[in-house]
Amino acid sequence: MAQGFSLADQIFNADSLRDLADEFAAGVPGFNADAFHNKVMAGLAPLGFMERMEFIADCLEPQLASDFPTMADQLEAAMVPPLDPTLKDDDFGRFIHTAPGILAGRHGLEDHRDRALDLLYQATQRFSMEFYIRPFINRWPEETWARLKTWATDENYHVRRLVSEGTRPKLPWAKKIDIPQDAPIELLDMLHADPTRFVSRSVSNHLNDIAKAHPDLVVETLKKWHSEKRQNAKELAWMTRHSLRTLVKQGFAPALELLGYRADAPVALEALSVANDDLAFGETLEFDLTLSATEKSPVIVDYQIWFMRKNKEQSAKVFKLKSSVVQPGKPLTLSKKHVLKANATTFTLYPGAHRIAIQVNGKVLGEASFQLREA
Repeated sequence: MAQGFSLADQIFNADSLRDLADEFAAGVPGFNADAFHNKVMAGLAPLGFMERMEFIADCLEPQLASDFPTMADQLEAAMVPPLDPTLKDDDFGRFIHTAPGILAGRHGLEDHRDRALDLLYQATQRFSMEFYIRPFINRWPEETWARLKTWATDENYHVRRLVSEGTRPKLPWAKKIDIPQDAPIELLDMLHADPTRFVSRSVSNHLNDIAKAHPDLVVETLKKWHSEKRQNAKELAWMTRHSLRTLVKQGFAPALELLGYRADAPVALEALSVANDDLAFGETLEFDLTLSATEKSPVIVDYQIWFMRKNKEQSAKVFKLKSSVVQPGKPLTLSKKHVLKANATTFTLYPGAHRIAIQVNGKVLGEASFQLREA
């Protein structure tokens, strides 16, 4: 039987762990690369993605000094050269290089704060320390915040990105940080004009996180950035769209207006048709719609699918369809095929009555029903 793709095996395997073993052997006198490699490979297979990173640190630790300052020196000595500082994006580094962050939290958090932060500064230039700065924000909020403000102007864009990514209120996979969600606006103000997409994307994702609790603050922050004109206009337009994506799906009028879309645009749904209103798990929902307008109207067209949940109630998920302009006398017709995946890892289908609703500039203009059954 063919085995499914494993991201954990793709990233943590005999070859990548041999690379790590050789790096430590080259940097740390007396480090036994074979012993480390054998130990980590013997216990790796049953572990999940995040567990593997912790386990790799577990296997390194016995061969490192027990006092943290010396351990930090060893971890830095084993580091590969920094990631290419001339790139602008998509240079993530390797997950095998998370051990300095893990060990900084284990051994430097209480008694060696400054040395641990210095270690994170070096490590994040090889692989992002966004997970591992967060315990320091919680334990030493003022001292770590001061360090972050300094890092926000660092010449290395991986360090600057850490300032934004590490303080995100809803960073995927990460532990919660105990600061007000709007507090990092101070840092994002410093970072939003960054010339690298790796940083500006992080700032935008961060704003999207904040928007879920403070939508007005995010809109006002973006307005301020537009007025300051410190960021390239094209890049800031992209950042604005990316930052407001959740608010657009929610139909938040100030966000739509900032993007140039009127919530009260004179647009009508002339037709909505579903190709088949009796579908099985794994089949495709196909639909067509036609919009008309009495005046030229920019539109963001989304569609909601109201899924049946386990409790027999429906709940909506919003999906992007198209951004366009509807001209008077020239109806806009759109088509879409949406596969109703039965084996999605993040969402479970349940049989029963479902609905599809068409949302234009945040306003639902019409809907249709369909039934979903098990295959």
